[in-house]
Amino acid sequence: MRQSYLTEPLVMLATVLQWLALATLAGALVGTGCSAFLRILFATSDHIYAAPLWVQMAVLPIGGLANGLLLQYGKRLNRTGLKDSVIIAVNDQHGALPWKTLWVKPVATLITLGCGGSAGKEGPCSHLGGSIASGLGELLGLNSELRRRMVACGVSAGFASVFGTPIAGALYGVEMLAIGRIRHNFLFPAIVASVTSYEVSRFWGVPYPRIDVSFVGDFTELLFLKTVAIGILCGAVAWVFIELLHGSRRLFTRLRDRLHIPPPLMPAIGGVVLALLILVIPYDYMGLSLPLMDRALQGEPMPYLGFLWKALLVAVTLGSGFYGGLITEQFVMGAVVGGAFAHLFSLQPALGAAVGLVAVVAAASNTPIAAILMGVELLGGDSTLYVAGACIAAYLIVGHRSVYPEQQIAGTKSSWMTARADVLVSEEKVRLSREVVRWWQDRRAGAPPAPTDPPDDKL
Repeated sequence: MRQSYLTEPLVMLATVLQWLALATLAGALVGTGCSAFLRILFATSDHIYAAPLWVQMAVLPIGGLANGLLLQYGKRLNRTGLKDSVIIAVNDQHGALPWKTLWVKPVATLITLGCGGSAGKEGPCSHLGGSIASGLGELLGLNSELRRRMVACGVSAGFASVFGTPIAGALYGVEMLAIGRIRHNFLFPAIVASVTSYEVSRFWGVPYPRIDVSFVGDFTELLFLKTVAIGILCGAVAWVFIELLHGSRRLFTRLRDRLHIPPPLMPAIGGVVLALLILVIPYDYMGLSLPLMDRALQGEPMPYLGFLWKALLVAVTLGSGFYGGLITEQFVMGAVVGGAFAHLFSLQPALGAAVGLVAVVAAASNTPIAAILMGVELLGGDSTLYVAGACIAAYLIVGHRSVYPEQQIAGTKSSWMTARADVLVSEEKVRLSREVVRWWQDRRAGAPPAPTDPPDDKL
């Protein structure tokens, strides 16, 4: 029987109404949960810096041990066989996450930041958002495809609640799933959930400071090229950060296996390393380092190697087994490196810091569109073209590596490279395409270039 012309629009209208209800409910729950977490975090995370140095050094190993024991308990509590990664939940687990361990990572982050560990605050909120949305989907009896979308919009809602950027948050929860692919059917639920979570968080009093960096004026090609240069530099910084982070994890894992150290003790050892590092690295690189980022955005001079100190502290913190987020730390590194090197391109330090703020996120997390939109929401519409050039340049320069080893490669960033589709970025080695290898071999052999198109008589 022939379908009515009204069938499709009615189904689409029902889809919109469905997600208005589901995503609004998820966003309200996630916004409330994340607001409670953030209020506790704001009340507990900065007190350690007023303590004497010896107290700060002593608290780090203790916090590491508490972190290790808590995460070990969380593993034992999780008897479902499910991994608690939101990326894996969407890509491989049909939107399912362990419900009983929802609280473990937020509490572990409070311990990490409370004792001075260097990590971000958005990781537990994204996890909290994904877990709440997954549980809601299970409670409502949704099928696996709808639960996948629920988890993605929960992650988006958590991100929006932390940074006050609902549109960027919506894209981030979708874009982070794979390099080179955005599932457009996830976007509407993610936007609804993000906007709702943001408004609910504002209702609960979560503060969202504004960044006062001016991009006002007519667009100039020269300034665009300068911000692209900052983006290239930020891509290199993201490359260094990712290699340090994964190298630290491999080093601590090798140490644990070789010396047969119980896993809960590894963060304590990391705490000892951090305690030694703060003897030579300024204390403002510890914790969230938001005052350091604010100074960079105000145009204060930044050290050239400041990003390296921050990257090293984050690598030791998370690589040894502490738990925390990564995006806030990418903000800090980007602002510091942008402010430090801006004068080399005849840019105002504050402007360089503002562009770098989001460019490192675009590269290290492989989320260039979310980073561009975040720049627009944080810096204003006049920044759009400059932020876009920097973010895309950084995203390309970092190559096919990521701070998220669970991220999949859906497509390569260059036609000169090739990789298997839908393989974890941590398990796939991207290589030159056959055409490029063949071209290079022909050039070395002195052979004429092969025609790219067939002769006209064979068309």
